[in-house]
Amino acid sequence: MHALDVLNQEIITCKKCPRLVQYLADVARVRRRAYRDWDYWAKPVPGFGDPNARLYLIGLAPGAHGANRTGRPFTGDKSGEFLYRVLHETGFASQPTSLSIDDGLTLSDCYIGASVRCAPPDNKPLPQEIRTCRPYLERELAALKNVRAIVALGRIAFDVYLGILRDQGKIERRSAFVFAHNKAHHTGPGHSLLISSYHPSQQNTSTGKLTHKMFKAVFLRARKYFDAQ
Repeated sequence: MHALDVLNQEIITCKKCPRLVQYLADVARVRRRAYRDWDYWAKPVPGFGDPNARLYLIGLAPGAHGANRTGRPFTGDKSGEFLYRVLHETGFASQPTSLSIDDGLTLSDCYIGASVRCAPPDNKPLPQEIRTCRPYLERELAALKNVRAIVALGRIAFDVYLGILRDQGKIERRSAFVFAHNKAHHTGPGHSLLISSYHPSQQNTSTGKLTHKMFKAVFLRARKYFDAQ
């Protein structure tokens, strides 16, 4: 069995954060009116994508009525609509929509993980919950042998990844790296390129803080980086 398959089974059965376990149960019980007929996933959400990917995306956490409902990252909500459209346009996704876990979507040369695998209340995981979940991210990165570029979606994902690099001795301090949209960060010889990006949350996209053109530029940067290698 592939290391990713073993890891994903561990993620799905994880119950290490009592607050999140209770919240998932509450969301699945109450549901949203539009999804009354859905049988919510209501478990930690495993990673998704191509095991041979060169591009790795780090999100924040599953949406309560998106990935927590469907069981696949960025699937079934506005953030996913924004993300998968761009991934499709830049050749990383087989289709521009992501509605359910069985809709036929596949990723090519791209894998999606998260800082936290359970949907948190108000989309705000606690620092302890981020620390508890971080080993899953570390193991996922270790299992993806071909990754050459990391896209951190949002400041939390950016800081979590830099924390991993610091603890592995690959960088001296996180403060040397400043978060900005579509900024490329070179973390050292032989290390993967890190690209920071605004998160495609509905708050960012509906206010114009993150536009389609801005977001697409992130993945075109990754493409250009791969082409140059």
